[in-house]
Amino acid sequence: MPEEKNKYAISVRDVAKIYRLYEKPIDRLKESLSLTHKGYHKDFFALNGISFTVEKGQTVGIIGTNGSGKSTILKIITGVLTPTSGEVSVNGKISALLELGAGFNMDYTGIENIYMNGTMMGYTKKEMDAKLQEILDFAEIGDFVYQPVKTYSSGMFVRLAFALAINVEPEILIVDEALSVGDVFFQAKCYRRMEEIRQSGTTILMVTHDMGSIIKYCDKVVLLNKGEFIAEGSAGHMVDLYKKILAGQMESLNAELAREKEAESGPELHAEKPDVPMSDFSGGMLKKDEKEPDGRPGGLMKEQITINANRTEYGDGRAEIYDLGLLDERGNLTNLLLKGEMFTIRECIRFYADIEAPIFTYTIKDKKGTDLTGTNTMYEGADIKPVKRGDEYVVEFTQKMNLQGGEYLLSMSCTGFEQGEHVVYHRLYDVANITVISNKNTVGIYDMESQVTAVKR
Repeated sequence: MPEEKNKYAISVRDVAKIYRLYEKPIDRLKESLSLTHKGYHKDFFALNGISFTVEKGQTVGIIGTNGSGKSTILKIITGVLTPTSGEVSVNGKISALLELGAGFNMDYTGIENIYMNGTMMGYTKKEMDAKLQEILDFAEIGDFVYQPVKTYSSGMFVRLAFALAINVEPEILIVDEALSVGDVFFQAKCYRRMEEIRQSGTTILMVTHDMGSIIKYCDKVVLLNKGEFIAEGSAGHMVDLYKKILAGQMESLNAELAREKEAESGPELHAEKPDVPMSDFSGGMLKKDEKEPDGRPGGLMKEQITINANRTEYGDGRAEIYDLGLLDERGNLTNLLLKGEMFTIRECIRFYADIEAPIFTYTIKDKKGTDLTGTNTMYEGADIKPVKRGDEYVVEFTQKMNLQGGEYLLSMSCTGFEQGEHVVYHRLYDVANITVISNKNTVGIYDMESQVTAVKR
């Protein structure tokens, strides 16, 4: 145990958090007065047997959909909640940024809250006196620091809360979505400071929906879903698994986890798999380990990336986009793309009727539905000759990713013009997500790739 204590900053062992749910308020009273101990509640597992460790100096992310138990486990680690069962051990002084307002007295001024929270963390008044100016400089809220925090805007509030949390030299920093508030400049300032304390050896446990931050900062990621532990591992791999949960591809996720578990058990335990026929891009069938003429493995590309299970699609049925893929600069199928690198959008289309001049398109939108960029074969001068029923085409759009780091949505279609009218043969709206990972975000939605020179005269 002493060795484990020296190694781990946080250790979570088989933690469960159960809430009792009653249909009617009176049922709680009935249960408490029942002589036969009859139950009137249903157990809700906010967490069910969660176990993981965080080594000292590590940056660990916890990801999952809303309701997966991320915030609950953070509250248990920080002592805000008590687990129903299991054990949590923490080795180090914690500074936590949970929900806005946690630990703040709304009637106190900013200064009073700084000292109160410092005292709760174990610092003396003299120690907080030494840290005060650094906290105020970081927060940049001016004379409002002398006003009750209930008069603050949400932006001012988070500035003060974050400034306090990261300028008290914590051994463990716990952050729950706190960086999503405030303007872009303050967010950038927070990330720079987080990077500084990460480099200094501070242990960081973070929850965020920003997958770019997860991949950039985290040494390890824990994936939760509906209160259950799903997996832990490298950031990129866990984000890929998380995307499958978002897309409702639980069967694919479970199959992948089973394959990984089987691989870990050793090759001597592997059973021989039967050959499984899979569609290729030309309408034929491929068997396991067979490859396309260009060396690509057989099978559908869309089975290897995250596809939106709730996508919208329509068309008159004369063509079908039966497969699609996103490929990074190295030719890997992935939803994760690096800003500044080349990538390819590939569409595979099958025709069920003769068409004079089909047009293939793609569009990338932000989460609000705003079209950010896109093109089609007509714009690019790559006109397709008349196609016959039964023809199949593979269309590729290759370009440089200049969008800022963030989450985007991909749509694509096969359309055309007939007698001057626009006709949709098949259109897929928001068919896949694109996560752009960036080490340098500029202002706006895309990077002008400015070349900067500064010469002293």
